Amino acid sequence: MSAEKKLDLVCLGRAGVDFYAEQIGSRLEDVGSFAKYIGGSSTNIACCSSRMGLSTALITRVGDEHMGQFIREQLQREGVDTRCVITDPDRLTALVVLGIKDQDTFPLIFYRENCADMAVDESDIDPEMIADSRALLITGTHFSTEHVYRTSKHALALAKQAGVKRVLDIDYRPVLWGLTSKGDGETRFIASETVTTHLQSILGDFDLIVGTEEEIHIAGGSTDTVQAMRNIRAVSGAVLVLKRGPFGASVYDGDIPDNLNDGVTVEGVTVSVLNVLGAGDAFISGFLRGWINDEGYEQALRYANACGALVVSRHGCTPAMPTRDELDYFLANSASIVRPDIDTELNYLHRVTVRSQAWPELNIHAFDHRIQFAEMADASGAAHDRITALKTLLFQATTQVVESQQLQGRSGILCDGIFGQDVLNAATGSNLWIARPVELPKSCPLEFEGQQSIGTLLKSWPLEHKVKCLVYYSAADNLELRTQQEYKLLELYDACCHSGHELLLEVIPPDEETEVGESIYNSVGRMFELGIRPDWWKLPCMSSSWAGKVHNLINTTTPYCYGIVILGLDASDTDLAEGFKAFRGMPLVKGFAVGRTIFGKPARAWLAGDINDTQLVQTVAENYTRMASLWAQAMRS
Repeated sequence: MSAEKKLDLVCLGRAGVDFYAEQIGSRLEDVGSFAKYIGGSSTNIACCSSRMGLSTALITRVGDEHMGQFIREQLQREGVDTRCVITDPDRLTALVVLGIKDQDTFPLIFYRENCADMAVDESDIDPEMIADSRALLITGTHFSTEHVYRTSKHALALAKQAGVKRVLDIDYRPVLWGLTSKGDGETRFIASETVTTHLQSILGDFDLIVGTEEEIHIAGGSTDTVQAMRNIRAVSGAVLVLKRGPFGASVYDGDIPDNLNDGVTVEGVTVSVLNVLGAGDAFISGFLRGWINDEGYEQALRYANACGALVVSRHGCTPAMPTRDELDYFLANSASIVRPDIDTELNYLHRVTVRSQAWPELNIHAFDHRIQFAEMADASGAAHDRITALKTLLFQATTQVVESQQLQGRSGILCDGIFGQDVLNAATGSNLWIARPVELPKSCPLEFEGQQSIGTLLKSWPLEHKVKCLVYYSAADNLELRTQQEYKLLELYDACCHSGHELLLEVIPPDEETEVGESIYNSVGRMFELGIRPDWWKLPCMSSSWAGKVHNLINTTTPYCYGIVILGLDASDTDLAEGFKAFRGMPLVKGFAVGRTIFGKPARAWLAGDINDTQLVQTVAENYTRMASLWAQAMRS
């Protein structure tokens, strides 16, 4: 395949939203809550192939509603080209409800009556995009009605004309061919001469055909696998890939042998099964990584088997798909990883290599303080309910600067849910970096705010909100205090890993003789010893020597860390300008998270009634702008 194409893979087919039962082992009738993911075989394959390092695009339709927009945005976060993801004004996005009863029982219901992706049309297809790709993949469902059959045949003709390899994932779901009751989405095989004849009419259009034994049976018109493959071979010269479950997988390029093992065969990877749904999509994505990059059938099968093994151990389809980094780690260590779902390193890689958004620079206005604002209000004789209005004005000043200084994608806020819930509601979804605190202010040993467990608290938070935890901590603390604090931090880290929220850990050294930088270095090292690997760090200013050591420790130990931001602690502009310089040239250091230096004096004046709303916003905006300028100068000088 030509390596000079802009796209490696274009997928045409299903795009929907999966609602996965969160209660494992429950009947679907008894499930109490669901997790929402993007799904559909073509969507899963496009996303997993992107995670494998292939440049991918998707041709489909979504509804003109929230679920359709969710699919589009998530595809973009996954790095999938969405230029041919068309918004259908008349149809709703497809939905699927899924359960996990046991290792053999996965009830699911497809809500696909006249859904958007089944209306994908020839006019939705960009011929130039097809021609500029190395392979086109279509799933079997998109040959199941006359309309999608015609659309898919048009795409195949464009691919053939451009010399693009054509791939079929048989993806046989009897319910989607009208062979079962509408509620029976779980059944994987029903023999149908009509479906077999229909599929055989298009098998000759493909260069690669992939299926399970049941899917090969429906395509070949026989429940004898060898005979079914020979029937397929009679109408198609395609390379055939047979998924054989616990026996691994085999490739047949040419005549079909009497013994299935005489194909190019690679044994499967043994893992504990949680959920088989989506494993086939992961399998073909792994195979395509090797096949498109001309790595040979055996290597392609190794990728494929490992991808499938990882997904069957996890919850969900698209979110369960492995990234290239975690797949390579798994292949290197699969003999010792029987339970990928509980392997610490593998789960860490899965967590941190699926990035939602990159932040190359961050100018963060931090006004998540609670006690400090209450003390300001008390000193001014103002009621505490005025703090909520104050924080709204601080947010107004922030957004004003973001617009005027063109800081979109490079700015953020730290705000709390006690006085700042209105701000958090307004900021969510606005492309701001957002973090909010969980610690009980000034608690030492660390305690979490509110009466709920930390896991219960995070369940109600938007996923884009980072979990910020400030801890007064030193590795040199007495054993009792250190043990108490470390237990709470481990509890928090575990909660974030399960909820999917990114963790920002802010470490403030207690008053001690040890230099700040040395204390931070020892504390960071201790966190890593405990297995706590925050996504973000919020650290105080320190000498350039210790800043370099801390940066190198974080970068070496957790190379996937999203970033470090530098806090202010109510320091003067002059002191911060000098303190910032210590972090110059360090890639993980993204910016600052400063609060009282920006809002302190004007907030006190506003609470006291000495300035009005307009003056407050103007002064805070000026201070925030100046802080961004100080940071930029420090990084350049």
